[in-house]
Amino acid sequence: MSRKIVVGSRGSKLALIQTNSVVARIRETNPGIEVSVSQIATRGDRERHIQLDAFEGSNIFVKELEEALLDGRIDLAVHSLKDMPTQIPSGLYLAAVTERVDPRDVLISRGEKLAELPPGARLATGSLRRAVQLGACRPDLEVCGVRGNVDTRLAKAAGGEFDGVILAAAGLARLGRSDRVTEYLSVEHFLPAVGQGALGIEARLDDKEIAGIVLPLNHLPAWQSITAERSFLTALGGGCRAPIAALGTVDGTRLRLDGMVAGVLSKKILRSSEEGNAEEAEELGVRLAQKLVKMGAEEFLAEAKRDESR
Repeated sequence: MSRKIVVGSRGSKLALIQTNSVVARIRETNPGIEVSVSQIATRGDRERHIQLDAFEGSNIFVKELEEALLDGRIDLAVHSLKDMPTQIPSGLYLAAVTERVDPRDVLISRGEKLAELPPGARLATGSLRRAVQLGACRPDLEVCGVRGNVDTRLAKAAGGEFDGVILAAAGLARLGRSDRVTEYLSVEHFLPAVGQGALGIEARLDDKEIAGIVLPLNHLPAWQSITAERSFLTALGGGCRAPIAALGTVDGTRLRLDGMVAGVLSKKILRSSEEGNAEEAEELGVRLAQKLVKMGAEEFLAEAKRDESR
């Protein structure tokens, strides 16, 4: 096949590493194809002074890439799946999910583990989900908002602006910075964002040739896990700002899905899990969402919507 493919990517160091890993796989499985990368700045990249939970909408890191897909400037877009909304524009679809790397959150500090930090220590995160779970574990710590790329956040922790910062293990691993990790945080206390650790490859529905090119890159266990997590998020109305987390784990033909919803103002946390056939991942996500709604999650979702409307 002698086709030229343009792959869209955000311009950050991490995004380009992620995109180039996908490009390498495309070249490996399709030696005759010419592949290039087009860097596209998103609103989330341009407006780094705004805290993530202050943005309207959940597509701040993907909208411009999707626009480039729709108008034909690029043929594929590579996203960190945790940044990709569950609602995909008409004409586009999630074509493949790469094999997931470590989905956990990590603490980077000047040596102290989370339990060893003194009361009043300042921990930085740009995630409301992490902030709520951190507050449940260590309510005596001060949680601070932070923006910027991984290197910027690491520098702020090392320089003493904060006593520590919480980041995704996957990003540090891809950047070759896992040596900076002080502690890998247990998913029992820090359930990750939906899709954390996996990359999503988005394409146009009408491009059947691209579908065939991308199919070998899809990792079935990751696809099943992500399908369950995104189904869970969708069923809860995941466009709102309620702190929602989920992690699917596949073992053979079985899939376990752990989910969490928290209150923006109350900081209360609801958690539960469901287990079933991995081929029924979407249904599993809906069942877990329904279970959490019965436990009181609707109150938290309504609370988040009221907070959004202020």
